[in-house]
Amino acid sequence: MSDPILELKGVKTHFPVRRGFARTRVAGVVKAVDGVNLSVQRGEVLGLVGESGCGKSTLARTILQLVPATGGAIVLEGRNITAAGPAEMRAARRSLQMIFQDPYASLNPRMTVFETLAEPMLVHRVCAPADVPAQVQELMRRVGLAPRFLRKYPHEFSGGQRQRIAVARALALRPKIIVADEPVSALDVSVQAQILNLLSQLVREMDLTLIFIAHDLSVVKHISDRVAVMYLGKIVELGAAADVIERPRHPYARALVSAIPRPDPDVERTRQRIVLTGDPPSPMHPPAGCAFHPRCPFAQEECRISAPPLTRLSDGRETACIRAEEI
Repeated sequence: MSDPILELKGVKTHFPVRRGFARTRVAGVVKAVDGVNLSVQRGEVLGLVGESGCGKSTLARTILQLVPATGGAIVLEGRNITAAGPAEMRAARRSLQMIFQDPYASLNPRMTVFETLAEPMLVHRVCAPADVPAQVQELMRRVGLAPRFLRKYPHEFSGGQRQRIAVARALALRPKIIVADEPVSALDVSVQAQILNLLSQLVREMDLTLIFIAHDLSVVKHISDRVAVMYLGKIVELGAAADVIERPRHPYARALVSAIPRPDPDVERTRQRIVLTGDPPSPMHPPAGCAFHPRCPFAQEECRISAPPLTRLSDGRETACIRAEEI
């Protein structure tokens, strides 16, 4: 296997909770991301899934250094960008770009499409200023939009068209890695399929590496090579997409997969769903031992004492559960 393009080594992102007059006293710490180890190979699509609040979006923003890491290292092509200075980080940002969930909120309403796409090229000097108009038109062609839209503003487009513009903006700097934070969750089902197909096509044509965050596991299965399942700031299962979604081994992953609706009405009526009891624990006060044990139907006394690390199973995937081989 080739060297990974991106490595996360024990990455933590903690947020202090301040209380009191002028909020000067630190009353606790929210452990949004708490010791993530992950390698991403060049050209692969990694799906990142989990419940709301599990730390997916915080991890995405930490990878791009939009939120500083509290601990650990983020290594991009052999360079630790968590320790990078301003000049080195500026160069790294050309390789790392993000597609946000809501394109209407992430696009400047006062800028035309042309200005939105041209700005990063001019700031980072991707090409000569005289070549920018041609480059912008090429971006529009890649995402399936006509050049006649270049003088329009975001409010003049549909949700799917706005997301295509957001994709084009992410491509403007010719990045190596794109982090897509639930890029289709706000779109209609038919438009979701168009954006997913567009992303898959761009990954193939431009040799991109994609970290794809979503709630919908059926969407993740469609686009991903591997899937990482997060729970309370940690990765609890990691493996090939088909293995994780068709045959999950961690109890939390099994519960997520059981919620995927089936297209066959007969199967949908008779299949058993795993309904988790209770709410996810607070990331400010995580339970001792395995963070999932208060909701796990397979928990043992050992689970309440020590947190199991990600361990490679006989089928090649990695799971953080002492009973993964049994259930």
